[in-house]
Amino acid sequence: MAAHSPTVGFDLDMTLIDSRPGIKAAYQELTARTGTFVDADLAVSRLGPPLEEEIRRWFPEERVAEMSGLYRELYPQYAVAASPALPGAREALDAVHAAGGRAIVVTAKYEPSAKLHLEHLGLDVDALVGSLWAEAKAEALREHHAQVYVGDHTGDVAGAHTAGALSVAVATGPCDATQLRTAGAEVVLADLTEFPSWLERYVAEGADGGDAAAARRR
Repeated sequence: MAAHSPTVGFDLDMTLIDSRPGIKAAYQELTARTGTFVDADLAVSRLGPPLEEEIRRWFPEERVAEMSGLYRELYPQYAVAASPALPGAREALDAVHAAGGRAIVVTAKYEPSAKLHLEHLGLDVDALVGSLWAEAKAEALREHHAQVYVGDHTGDVAGAHTAGALSVAVATGPCDATQLRTAGAEVVLADLTEFPSWLERYVAEGADGGDAAAARRR
């Protein structure tokens, strides 16, 4: 697909939405239900990897599947309404559509939970793929022919590069701008409020997914 009608992938947690308040509430309820303390503040400081990676920090391996399932049962009630869109999220998606492109979400989050967030916030995306992390995100990015992938974590940079897509990183999650650049992100933005103007230049220059030099001219 030509760059003038780009397909842009977005991560969800800490890229499009601030899921920290909701996830914190869900972990606090998990603590209340199980009697096993989960440091919810610590957990939300390292969002990105799959849920099971966090759960196994607090529960023995033989209970990880059970506790992950309980957390996902609690999630709709405790996490969705409490999680706002991040500044610029709606405008970033609108900018892709205004350019004649497709906006997709590729996330490590359980897909039904991700769908609830998008519906609750009225975020308009053309496709959603969940339960993919880091390099595995390339599977969905390739399937949808995404030229650009926008995320907040070094794992998102890895996913973009594995797919042959341009990595656009936002410093709104657990990884700062230096970490994102070191991981190889071609473009690093403070947040999504800077994305529409970057996309306008990217499209105007006719950059394809591999033209990192053009992409950097923000």
